Amino acid sequence: MKRAVVLFSGGLDSTTVLGHVVAEGFEAYALSFDYGQRHRDELDRAVEIARPLAKEHRIVKVDLAGFGGSVLTGEGEVPKDRDSFREIPVTYVPARNTVFLSLALAWAETLGAFDVFAGMNALDYSGYPDCRPGYLEAFERLANLATKAGVEGEGTYRFHAPLMKLTKAGIVRRAVELGIDLSRTLSCYDPGPGGVPCGSCDACRLRAKGFAEAGHPDPALATAQTRGG
Repeated sequence: MKRAVVLFSGGLDSTTVLGHVVAEGFEAYALSFDYGQRHRDELDRAVEIARPLAKEHRIVKVDLAGFGGSVLTGEGEVPKDRDSFREIPVTYVPARNTVFLSLALAWAETLGAFDVFAGMNALDYSGYPDCRPGYLEAFERLANLATKAGVEGEGTYRFHAPLMKLTKAGIVRRAVELGIDLSRTLSCYDPGPGGVPCGSCDACRLRAKGFAEAGHPDPALATAQTRGG
């Protein structure tokens, strides 16, 4: 069985990717990050969700909050009720995906895995420069130039973003097709006590839009109400 490393936050997108990887016959190694994010409730969900799906799940601590530059890791308010998602938002975390993919590459090389999966999406949320196809293609080239396994011909690293060209509705439909339990996923940037989603940040609004357009109720809403008491 081939091994694959999966960037895994415990949200809708990464959970769908993890399910996709397992369905494709890979042995999945899920990698999450405690990087100083205000919405670290997602890590608790990641542990729950990864347990039955991944061969191994690791949470790595990386202090991106020490650099600041984002409302997700520092001061400032998370934007609410925005109508446009095209400009680079203040929730962008400098170099986050580059750091995450670099650490995923390091783990992949030690595992003898040549496939790395991430939940990047360029359609519904193209404001992030490190979520675009060109970025991932460039990182793949770098990986094959910068690793012992790559330059010695042990294999070719492939970086996959199976959700890249899907709308949020398409992602929801794919998760339903795969039979993935989305009730424990958390997508909110500014959750309340118990990880209850705020309902009005960019991530919450895009998620709600996706479920509505897909014609499926969001199973996480009932779970969130229970968690919130």
